[in-house]
Amino acid sequence: MPKGGRKGGHKGRVRQYTSPEEIDAQLQAEKQKANEEEEQEEGGDGASGDPKKEKKSLDSDESEDEDDDYQQKRKGVEGLIDIENPNRVAQTTKKVTQLDLDGPKELSRREREEIEKQKAKERYMKMHLAGKTEQAKADLARLAIIRKQREEAARKKEEERKAKDDATLSGKRMQSLSLNK
Repeated sequence: MPKGGRKGGHKGRVRQYTSPEEIDAQLQAEKQKANEEEEQEEGGDGASGDPKKEKKSLDSDESEDEDDDYQQKRKGVEGLIDIENPNRVAQTTKKVTQLDLDGPKELSRREREEIEKQKAKERYMKMHLAGKTEQAKADLARLAIIRKQREEAARKKEEERKAKDDATLSGKRMQSLSLNK
C-alpha cells in the first residue's frame, strides 16, 4: 500500500494506444467535413455529384436511427422497471400567447417583507411629522425647553443692556452737573 493510506494509482493498468490507421481515418473525416462546410458556405450544390458524400448521407441516416434507439434506452434501473415519480413535474414550455402579463405578479417573501418595511417607515415618518409618536413628543418638549431658555437669555441680555445704558446716562448727568457747578 502506498504512503498515506491512499489506494494505488493506475500505473499497473494496460495502456491502450490508438492505431495509426484510426488516426488517419479521423483526420480524413475532419478534412472531409471541413471541405463540405466550405462548399456549403460557397453555396455550391456538389452533394448530388459526389458518391462519397451520398454514401456518407446514407450513413448519417443510419446514425439517426441509432440516435432514436439511444433516446428510447433508459438509464440505470429505468430500463428494467417502469418507474413514475409523482413528484416530478414535466417541464412544459409556454408560448408567448399563453403568458399572462396583466395578472398580478406574485412577490417573493423577501420582496414582500421589503415593501412592508418601506410602508411602515413611511407611516412612522408621517406620524412623526404630525407629532403623534413618542420620539416626536420628546423632541417637541425638548424644543420648547430650549425656546424658553433662549427667550430668558434674550430678556436678561436686554435688561443688562438697558441697565448699562441707564448707568452711562446717569454717569454723564453727574459729570455734566459737576462741571456746571
